[in-house]
Amino acid sequence: MLQVIKNRKTYFIISGILVILSAAAVLTFGLKLGIDFTGGTLSEVQFEGDRPARDAIENIISTQNIEGAKIQPLGESGYLLRMPFIIEEQHNALIASFDEQFGESWREDRFETVGPSISTELREKTFYAIGVVVIAIILYIAWAFRSVSEPVRSWKFGVSAIGALVHDVIIPTGIFAVLGRFAGVEVDILFVTALLTILGFSVNDTIVTFDRIRENLLKRKHDSFELIVNDSVNQTITRSINTSVTTLLALLAVYIFGGDTTRTFILTLMIGVVVGTYSSLFLASPLLVEWYKRSK
Repeated sequence: MLQVIKNRKTYFIISGILVILSAAAVLTFGLKLGIDFTGGTLSEVQFEGDRPARDAIENIISTQNIEGAKIQPLGESGYLLRMPFIIEEQHNALIASFDEQFGESWREDRFETVGPSISTELREKTFYAIGVVVIAIILYIAWAFRSVSEPVRSWKFGVSAIGALVHDVIIPTGIFAVLGRFAGVEVDILFVTALLTILGFSVNDTIVTFDRIRENLLKRKHDSFELIVNDSVNQTITRSINTSVTTLLALLAVYIFGGDTTRTFILTLMIGVVVGTYSSLFLASPLLVEWYKRSK
């Protein structure tokens, strides 16, 4: 049997180091924001047969006086063009240049434009969405565990879960700050969707363990709180790991065989599943015990 509660300070140190490094990465490098948050234009072009060299695409864009464009290979025969905000006349001129260069051997499969006002609104709504989710989780857990009042109050279960969720959000964000700095990986609205998905996955895993703690508290009134929590974690650890491994296998398959446009989303989920599983087993419940002992 794992002595999770006995060794909780070791897990706190590990989590603390990861959170500090992640927060430092975010503060030092920042996130490389995509056009969803900065505003701009996204175009996806596909070619028949061999894909032309990147230089040919760069020359076409430069002739239209579009500065700051980024060209990313897409699949086996396409490119993803990330450009500053362009108006319809510039877009039409760009299409005409592609027609002149490649004739009918190319097509534009996707064109999106996000204005600065929309991107600002998205940034604001991102913070609102995460804040609402956090408050809702605390209230729900407090209500779900209302039958538990001793030795800890029901709302403390919710706050401990939120402590683990903060850990689960900061670490993937820090990793993507590093990836943005050294690999040019951008975060967009799918990154936010992935973070919210991670919150749901992690809190679900945490609630399973907390629910076992609640059941054991009602059955074993004469055992110590630390022993009950440690036994509850051990009773649910196999289930949590099996669920996470099967989820990771499915995500890995999508990451390898899926399209380039979803890889950032899938990579965020994979990191979140690993971090969320760790926190639900080795952080949330130990936080609850630590709070209980300090209250005594």
